[in-house]
Amino acid sequence: MRAVLQRVTSASVSVDGEVIGSIERPGLLALVGVTHDDGPDQVSALARKIGDLRILRDERSVVDEGAPVLVVSQFTLYADTRKGRRPSWGAAAPGPVAEPLVDALVAALRERGIEVATGRFGAMMEVSLVNDGPVTLVVEV
Repeated sequence: MRAVLQRVTSASVSVDGEVIGSIERPGLLALVGVTHDDGPDQVSALARKIGDLRILRDERSVVDEGAPVLVVSQFTLYADTRKGRRPSWGAAAPGPVAEPLVDALVAALRERGIEVATGRFGAMMEVSLVNDGPVTLVVEV
């Protein structure tokens, strides 16, 4: 699994002009991609990283601050752009594999007491955010 984590002061995701998930206070936006061989071990490791990385202000974590997380699935994180002008999506897991793992990540974060908002898997989404810092990290587990 791969995630792009952005420290935000607020973030939201909309589908067809309707906001379906938002966080209105400082926290993290997590854009999450899944590849073919990901499973429960990667879900657990990514949930720990998202919750425990000390990337909020004053070197605090989401767990330390009780900060929210907006999780948005994004298969394009596994694009291969090394050759030509058209990305290859072959490394991205198909929906029937990826969706349950993204759902499991959301559940694992909530089990840790983290407030989680989400996008809609497979939908054309518009993500809005106010990047804080800016702080943006790529995490791979």
